[in-house]
Amino acid sequence: MNVSTFWDVECGFVHVTTRGVLYLEPHILLYKLVFVLFTIEMVMWKFLRSDAVAVLKDKRAQESLGRYFAVMRDEKPAKFMVAKKLSAEFNEKDSLEKLWQKHARLTEEFCKIEAEIDARQRSLKEMPTPEKSYLDLKIEIASRILHGCHFCTRRCGVDRLEGEVGYCRCGSEITVSSIFEHVGEEPELVPSGTVFTMGCTMRCHHCQNWAISQWVENGQVYKPEELAKEVEHLRMNGCRNANLVGGEPTPWLQQWLKTFKHVDVNIPVVWNSNTYYSPEAAQLLAGFADVYLLDFKYGPGECAEKISDAPKYWKVCTYNHLEAKKYGEIIIRILVLPNHLECCTEPTIKWIAEKLGAETRVNIMFQYRPEWRAYEIPELRRRLTRDEMERAVQLAKESNLTNFIT
Repeated sequence: MNVSTFWDVECGFVHVTTRGVLYLEPHILLYKLVFVLFTIEMVMWKFLRSDAVAVLKDKRAQESLGRYFAVMRDEKPAKFMVAKKLSAEFNEKDSLEKLWQKHARLTEEFCKIEAEIDARQRSLKEMPTPEKSYLDLKIEIASRILHGCHFCTRRCGVDRLEGEVGYCRCGSEITVSSIFEHVGEEPELVPSGTVFTMGCTMRCHHCQNWAISQWVENGQVYKPEELAKEVEHLRMNGCRNANLVGGEPTPWLQQWLKTFKHVDVNIPVVWNSNTYYSPEAAQLLAGFADVYLLDFKYGPGECAEKISDAPKYWKVCTYNHLEAKKYGEIIIRILVLPNHLECCTEPTIKWIAEKLGAETRVNIMFQYRPEWRAYEIPELRRRLTRDEMERAVQLAKESNLTNFIT
């Protein structure tokens, strides 16, 4: 005699017989498989990354990234959502100089409105949606920049809207390598909704994502509306944030701004960058990026140019970190390189402590491994030694950094 029982998984039923055979309704078979696999994945990360759960009660992380956590929990709106509500008056005949002047005034107004919303003195929901917004103004300026591209500090000046490409080899349509829920990022970000875009503004000899940064892969072209749906799906799947990474997201800043014009869910934007972007890009990121996840790769010497073909990196990087602190919250990544503690790690840690504050969230990273063209630079042909790792931690402690992880 057959006996049926029912297993309810959000909808539909599995029929179990005494013979041990499972009969699943055919029209929900695919749904069930996807749902079960997704459920396993989203449960497993809590066991694999227990630190991603513990960080929610970490006082230092909460203090340095308080607004991010509030947006993550839907207690406050992401910056791009506020930017959509801030009215901007401009037209296509306005000069770029005039647009920048308007942008500067609106950035100040944005900061005031954001503070009022955070203090519950103003409701975002009650603010009318303008015909043209602060976000639209950013898109207009970014579109003008594409005619003579200078999103990064190289300022190639190519007209990407006419098919020209510069150092990064990026065109006018955003090209994506992969989109997925990442469980390998900093604990406060996991699970992170990562979107890996093609191309990069630097040439790191040891690049671990060289197939993406150097266009070995072809990637997939997305329209902003399509990419917006992907971002929304990441959020609905339980991701804490939208992590814009690469390669390097900087060449695609105009496309990212256009994408979030179409995003209708509240999700914090994480700008995951090598920090080698122009002052103009920094201005456009103000009022858009919630968290600046910034690399601090090199010290003030010639290492950046030698290893990553990045002249003036220290000057550019320090400026962008200071700008990031004005307009958002920061997580800084320091990838410790073999034989580069005195020239790079030490001055970087000291600068962070002195200029950004000892409470700054810093990730001192020891996962360097020789990749791509690392063999061309003798000291990069090996991994870190235990002594180098311990010395890096000691440097952080000597500089009184109180909020660093490894």
